[in-house]
Order: sequence, then structure tokens, then C-alpha cells
Amino acid sequence: MTDRIRRPAEPADAAERRSKKPVVVYPNGTLAAPDLARLGTARETLEKIDEVIVPPRDGRTFTVPRGHIFRVVSIEGPQVGDLNLWNAHDLNERFFSGKTRALHATHVSVGDRLWSTLPSLRPMATITHDTLGWYGWDDDGAGVHDVIGTRCDPYTNRLLSGGDYHNCCHSNLCRALSSARGMSFKEAEPHVHDVLNVFMCTGFTKDTHQYFMKASPVRPGDYLEFFAEIDLLGALSACPGGDCGSSHSSDVAACYPLKVEVFRPDMDLLSDWPFPDRNGYVSPV
Repeated sequence: MTDRIRRPAEPADAAERRSKKPVVVYPNGTLAAPDLARLGTARETLEKIDEVIVPPRDGRTFTVPRGHIFRVVSIEGPQVGDLNLWNAHDLNERFFSGKTRALHATHVSVGDRLWSTLPSLRPMATITHDTLGWYGWDDDGAGVHDVIGTRCDPYTNRLLSGGDYHNCCHSNLCRALSSARGMSFKEAEPHVHDVLNVFMCTGFTKDTHQYFMKASPVRPGDYLEFFAEIDLLGALSACPGGDCGSSHSSDVAACYPLKVEVFRPDMDLLSDWPFPDRNGYVSPV
């Protein structure tokens, strides 16, 4: 190790500095909680109005009207999905994984919300059911449905491997959005953003604190369910890593399709639901 990168000597008060107590940035209870009991009542009235099959190593879009419910469903085998969400009327308002992580946690489940980018900063969707909610945290410190990974992409793949791979989740999402909105790939690409890794099992190693993945516990019939707080355009990629237990960005892993189902509840039950407006902050300058 050279002098340039050698770790500096600890100061005399190093132990004191390390002993400071952590402070949760946004403590539980800071946010107004969604009325899950009321949403539970609405869930009892669901009528399926649409479904989309996402082929392995590919992506598809779907739309969800405000007040409706959608599910990402495992249908044939253990498969991870990368999810993007936009305001259906304004692609500049999209899912903000970083703020969702800060407001909730590294992994999300029932009662957590997917928040939109600044300056709108409002809930786009609320998680209403999670058949993998039993998983919790395992002995490796891993959980499911993370908002820490970015999405596999061909640029990082080329950087690390020197090769080109065209079915990364980033590329799948770009092609799906391009097709849905009549855009070129290059026009669509800036709108594709960091994802919710649906069904993905991830964490950070305890020694080096590196992001890791392990085989997802998802099985056919499992699903993650959301309530649309605004009109949504979604895109889902069936990750080329399959269950992400061994590799990603390749054709080696076994991959399976995913399904998106869209349901309409009895809208009278939600007639006065507090659907969120865009954030009200206005700069003084």
C-alpha cells in the first residue's frame, strides 16, 4: 500500500467520535400514515380490468388510473422485476428511489409509499399487500424489495466486462417506454430512472459494506400490490438475472415472465380519499 492511500493514524479522540449515538433522519411517525384499513375494505371489491405479461429479459409498460390497484405477480418461477413509475401525464415526475429510501428504509413493504421526484415530492403509490412480508431480515442482513440498487445497465456492464449486453433492465425499460410513447430510444432514455427492485433479495456485507444480492425467495403466486395515488404509467423489466442468485446482465440465469394485473375497486369507497397534490413548497427567489 502506498503512502498516498494508506489509512491515516487515528486521532486521540477517535473512540469518542465513534461513540456518538445515531439519529434516524426521518423517524417513524414523521409521515402521515395511509389508512390501510380503508384500503383493505376497498381491496375486497376488486375487479380486474387489465393485465400485462412481461417476457423474460424484456420490458413492458402498463397504466393505472388514480385510485386503482396493481400487482406485480410471479407466475412461472423465481424472477426479479425492476419497476419504474411516472406521472402518466408528465414524465418529468417520476419515482424517486433515494427519497423513498430516506423516508422509509432500504427495503419497502406494506404501508410504505413510493415517492416522486422534486419538486413534486408526493406519494405515487402505496404498498397495500406483500406476500413476501414474512421474510423480514435474514442472517446475512438481506431483505426483499429494495430501493438501493440502481438497475443493471449496459454501460456498467461494458465498464466491468468490456462486452456489450442489450437486455439489461435499463435497456428493457428504455425500449418499453420508447414503444409506449412513440419516442426514440435516445429520447426515452433520460426518463428511465432508479428502480424498485421487486422481489429482489439484497443487503450490504457486514465486513466490507458492499451491496450484494442472493436468490430471491419469490415463488409462483407471490405478488407485491400497490394503490395508485396518482394516474400512473409504469414499466417493468423481467431482470436477466432471473432470481439474481448467481449473476445478472447475461443469458446464463434461468429467467421467467412476470405479470402485472390492474384492478378497479368500488370507487365510491374512495370518494373522499386524500389524493395528493404536488408539493406546495415555493422558493422565495
